[in-house]
Amino acid sequence: MPQPPKVESPEWWRDRLYAALCKRTEETNLYDAYYEGDHRLPHLHEKARAPFRRLLQMSRANYCQLVVDALVGRLEVAGFQSDVSGDADDQAWALWQDNNLDSGSQLGFLEAAIRGNSYLLVSPKSEGGYRITPEHPSQVITEAVPGSAYELAAALKLWMDEWTANLCCTLYLPGNVYKFDAPEPKMGGKPVWRQRHVAGEEWGGKNILGEVPFGELANRPRMLKPCASELESVIPIQDRANKTIADRMMTQEAAAFPGKWATGLEIPVDENGQEIEPFDVAVNKILIAEDAGAKFGQFAAADLSGYLKAKEADIHDIAAITSTPPHYLLGSMVNLSAEALKAAEAGLIHKIYQRRRFLEEGLERTMRLAGIASSQARIVWKSPEWRTEGELVDALVKMSTLGVPREVLWERWGATPQEIERWRLLNEDALQRAMGGDLAAEYGPKPPIDAEPVLAEE
Repeated sequence: MPQPPKVESPEWWRDRLYAALCKRTEETNLYDAYYEGDHRLPHLHEKARAPFRRLLQMSRANYCQLVVDALVGRLEVAGFQSDVSGDADDQAWALWQDNNLDSGSQLGFLEAAIRGNSYLLVSPKSEGGYRITPEHPSQVITEAVPGSAYELAAALKLWMDEWTANLCCTLYLPGNVYKFDAPEPKMGGKPVWRQRHVAGEEWGGKNILGEVPFGELANRPRMLKPCASELESVIPIQDRANKTIADRMMTQEAAAFPGKWATGLEIPVDENGQEIEPFDVAVNKILIAEDAGAKFGQFAAADLSGYLKAKEADIHDIAAITSTPPHYLLGSMVNLSAEALKAAEAGLIHKIYQRRRFLEEGLERTMRLAGIASSQARIVWKSPEWRTEGELVDALVKMSTLGVPREVLWERWGATPQEIERWRLLNEDALQRAMGGDLAAEYGPKPPIDAEPVLAEE
């Protein structure tokens, strides 16, 4: 029987992190499915599921996606501000742009909101500099040093190589990097790992960064508990809303159209003694009976208002629990003032500020790993609040009367650090030109440098 790997050996870390990653992925796959609209079918009696399966599949209204997108849509990095002089801001922003992190960060924020966390990997380039890539939480997991949540002990990146059909993983330790692969395991089986050698690289080579090269984008972290999905408390209500919709659709199918009835008729029969339906009911046909006592009527159609109110109540529950504005989910706005809209979005804005605090930690660690000191990489976010241009200009004009510097007003306007610097230079250039014009008007044109001095007549 093979002996278990030695504690803290590369093989021990590989097996430990692989097991933890598989467990976490299995648990969070449910959130991913619900975000994509692949919900569990509403509960029905087993005998009724087959006839109504089409209706059950039509009953899934995806509010989970709206809840996540309302948050992630307002998480946008505008730039960086540093506490030191020089071009540190420009260096950080150039690194951000070179790695396409305008879109890459959005992918990371989205996966973090769905599954609870995601990662950014920092890799040194052979030609110099650093590559930063967003990593999916089903492919990466990290573990901190016991007793120190901010110091990472190890990380594992896992993926399937479609060219070779091998399962590959890379183990990152502060001192070294180890690469493994294994034939794709059978269903439920464990991979049989072996060393993966890459041309031009030494197996177990040195980790150039000297640290585990991942920044974690954490969503809703808690002490002594892992990060959590935004959908954790939404899924039960989503299932309840789907059940309400399914019940309404089955009622529509069976009783939404008024049933017809007739009395006092002699029902004809065929040669086999089977009754024949005497009428073919349609909107363009009339019912006629020769029997003197014949009467016709119809039953009342099913009232669907109760189902609609129940669904609306479910949506209001989702809005209250997730701090999502109700009009985002209901899709209707009736006579709402600007103040009412702002009050409706207050909970969402507060939630965004909370989420950003923890996302900043991962972003700042990532930039530090890429050679940008933490004092040179303070994250500047775009404002999550939506205000009319008139309201914003009015507020800024009032702030300017209090002596607030123009650069601060521009920042409140929503300008990026790069735009603020460009506007500042343009203002300085315009001021210099204006001062030059004033001086010329006052003292006249300056004589050429090589002109002879003009002597006053005696």
